[in-house]
Amino acid sequence: MNRHRLIVVVSAPSGAGKTSLCHEAARLLPRLIHSVSYTTRAPRPDEQDGRDYHFVNEPTFRMMIEAGEFAEWAYVHGHLYGTSRPLLEKQFAEGLDVILDIDTQGAAKLRQDYRTGVFVFVVPPTFDLLETRLRQRRTDSEEEISRRLAMAREELQHYRHYQYIVVNDIFEESVKQLCCIITAERSRRDRVDLSFLDVGID
Repeated sequence: MNRHRLIVVVSAPSGAGKTSLCHEAARLLPRLIHSVSYTTRAPRPDEQDGRDYHFVNEPTFRMMIEAGEFAEWAYVHGHLYGTSRPLLEKQFAEGLDVILDIDTQGAAKLRQDYRTGVFVFVVPPTFDLLETRLRQRRTDSEEEISRRLAMAREELQHYRHYQYIVVNDIFEESVKQLCCIITAERSRRDRVDLSFLDVGID
């Protein structure tokens, strides 16, 4: 990976709003692209293949694992999810920074391979609000909601492994905070190409 390129990994319990935050940050910031993950789960009514996820069946996903095509992959909520390594490298080669919304398992893998990455954990202001948001989506059964809430309690304990925390209470303010994090990280000395300063200086 080009050392000047930035990978931003955003994790959160289901329903905390990480995907919406990533979409909006990518819309607002130049040269930032939201990487679309692969999954074996069925699309929800408002989701589109290639925009929200690349939807594939499990045999296809397993073949991709065997071929080493994933930078990370994990089994979450009964389905497989993964980030395409070739797509990531293509985006870096095009001079883009990449933002991903992935679970804590996938983030742990990327933390090993992309040590200069920026890791952001999104939390709801209260656990009750998280439950309300999950129910308001009206896309999951009561059993699925209960499973996601139980897993959310576990995932919230991983916040210690992240450099930044965004409390997603007022969406517009949370987007602004995420954009500020990315802008500041882009300005770190080790990310800025200053090679021109070494020319003609004695």
